[in-house]
Amino acid sequence: MDSPIAQDTAQPDDQQLMLAYAAGDENAFATLYGRHRVPLYRFLLRHLRNEALADELFQDIWQKIISARLDWKPDAPFHAWLYRIAHNRLNDYWRAQKHRPAAPEDADARIASLRDDNNPERELSEFEERRRLQRALEDLPDEQRTVLLLRLEHEMTLEEIGEVTGHGRETVKSRLRYAMDKLRARLKP
Repeated sequence: MDSPIAQDTAQPDDQQLMLAYAAGDENAFATLYGRHRVPLYRFLLRHLRNEALADELFQDIWQKIISARLDWKPDAPFHAWLYRIAHNRLNDYWRAQKHRPAAPEDADARIASLRDDNNPERELSEFEERRRLQRALEDLPDEQRTVLLLRLEHEMTLEEIGEVTGHGRETVKSRLRYAMDKLRARLKP
């Protein structure tokens, strides 16, 4: 099903691009990469809090996309498949590391610099609010943070998040509710 945006701009949707890429269209891959590069990198950086690690996993994920292009089937949205690969790669990394490093002091500034609408006139209060939110996100358990970021930043449905994380809709819904409750309590003025 084509999205209204794709119909208005005559741009192919992700599924069409992935099928074209599997058929050998390198420009289709460039378009897919351009659409998902910044959001995927943000997702990784929020979890890893380390640019070098985010870069490494980012490359691994895109390599997996390239390697699996001939096997990909459009039975689920491309972004759900992409974030499923990212989620699995993060899990592999955490299993290997068995720890989460502390966030570097400049993590908030680096994440803020990735904003698509980078506005040099951002006010100090906005920066402080983002910093409070980032710290509150860091305090969430990994499962709750993942569900929350996929829902809010990537606008995935509960079903799509379930596909990414490998959990049922009700589990996803519960984790999302707990994450939101914890954020509200932490960010209450």
